[in-house]
Amino acid sequence: MPRRTSASPPPVRRPGARGYAGRGGGRVPYVEAPPEWRGTTVQVCGLWPFGVGSSTPAIGVPLGRELTGGATLCCDPISWFARAGLIHNPSELVLGKPGLGKSTLVRRQIVGLAGYGVIPLVLGDLKPDYTDLIAAMGGQIIKLGRGLGALNVLDPGEIGAAAARLSGLDRERLLADAHGRRLNTVSALITIVRGRPVADTERTILSAALRVLDERHPGVPILPDLIHVIDVGPDPVRAVTLARGSEERYRQVVDPLHASLLGLLDGPLGDAFARDTTTPIRLDTPAGACIDISGIDEADQELQAAVLLACWSEGFGAIEAAHALADAGLAPQRRFWVVLDELWRVLRAGRGLVDRVDALTRLNRQRGVGQAMITHTMSDLLALSEEADRLKARGFAERAGMIICGGLPEAEMAALTQVVRMSAAEQRMIVDWSTPPSWDSARDRDGEPPGRGKFLVKVGGRPGIPLHIDLTAAELAVDRTNKRWALPEPRPPRDA
Repeated sequence: MPRRTSASPPPVRRPGARGYAGRGGGRVPYVEAPPEWRGTTVQVCGLWPFGVGSSTPAIGVPLGRELTGGATLCCDPISWFARAGLIHNPSELVLGKPGLGKSTLVRRQIVGLAGYGVIPLVLGDLKPDYTDLIAAMGGQIIKLGRGLGALNVLDPGEIGAAAARLSGLDRERLLADAHGRRLNTVSALITIVRGRPVADTERTILSAALRVLDERHPGVPILPDLIHVIDVGPDPVRAVTLARGSEERYRQVVDPLHASLLGLLDGPLGDAFARDTTTPIRLDTPAGACIDISGIDEADQELQAAVLLACWSEGFGAIEAAHALADAGLAPQRRFWVVLDELWRVLRAGRGLVDRVDALTRLNRQRGVGQAMITHTMSDLLALSEEADRLKARGFAERAGMIICGGLPEAEMAALTQVVRMSAAEQRMIVDWSTPPSWDSARDRDGEPPGRGKFLVKVGGRPGIPLHIDLTAAELAVDRTNKRWALPEPRPPRDA
């Protein structure tokens, strides 16, 4: 190594990553991260060359932070279908164990979509999870249950009001839709009471009796009026029974149906469906509506399933009426975000109810409706007695535009991967989120569940996007899903 002479220049002193080392060098032990902004290339083009591409979509409701890179994930079925073209159907299936934040995720989508002008409809809130949010937004709250409110399943509701404003083929089509919707709802209620589907002959009798009511009954009929028509047996009803003038044969055909309808009135469902509708759904508020059925006891599973199904039918009927008026130029075109919670309760209430739910949910793309179907696990959809029902229930998941998974047990992976492809790492992540929380000895209670607020968004065979949802102060104010367990803060003792 050559020796340095007095004529040699001094060595160049170069700073390190955090400045000059040594005394007086000004080395910084901590470098603060620069601020980050997220936007499209049109919005942030002025920040060149400091832009970095992101792999997560920026179209839709800001849902949460992506777990691997920290970027904001914008995600909702309506935006990904209508604006981004990322999915083929504006619907989602949300799966996850209780207490990990499924309703929290859907509430954030409700708020964001309402900001985009989409009207939210929560058709049956059992806990309730959404009532406070819709009320805070200024929406309509409808309470149903024994002693709270009733829903007349024979009332055409918004469809009848819309049909009165239409004429010609539009009016006939809407009335035909109302007839089919009422027929399906009554058939579903009888299925819940019996535990088995309604026979084809009985559906024909119900259809004829409903037409007689439409032609001859003044005002809006209720279930006792339908029973009276079947009991009296006018000619149009007798004709479809092939009684051929025989009173005895007519009674043999209609008596089982007559008995089931009486069971609706005098059984566990009577108070909810045997009276006029207490509060009809209104679609003229941007904040939408929430049907609160939390007043129905948890043990009353028949009534819960029946009310849920009736609420879904009522809500989709109101949407159909709104679209008919918009097509005729009599009302503005609206989009709707429908929340169908506790899907498993309806599917397990009786054999054949899968067909009713399938008919309600199949045409949401053509109706301009986005929907969220929420249940705990895939086993909820597949734990049905009939193989045909299991295949149709599986179709709910297969037709969904996206599947959002929270924490799930390992036993669910086999059924879930039959519907949506998942890598081993994605399956392991979901299973890890389902592990129970550790015991917090300092507070004498469980700690935070490891999977709370964490979800994986899957679209077809694409890699899933893991995210975490952090709630704002405004969201925390309406995020109380365990109200009965919330105790008031202890007051300090008064001075003596």
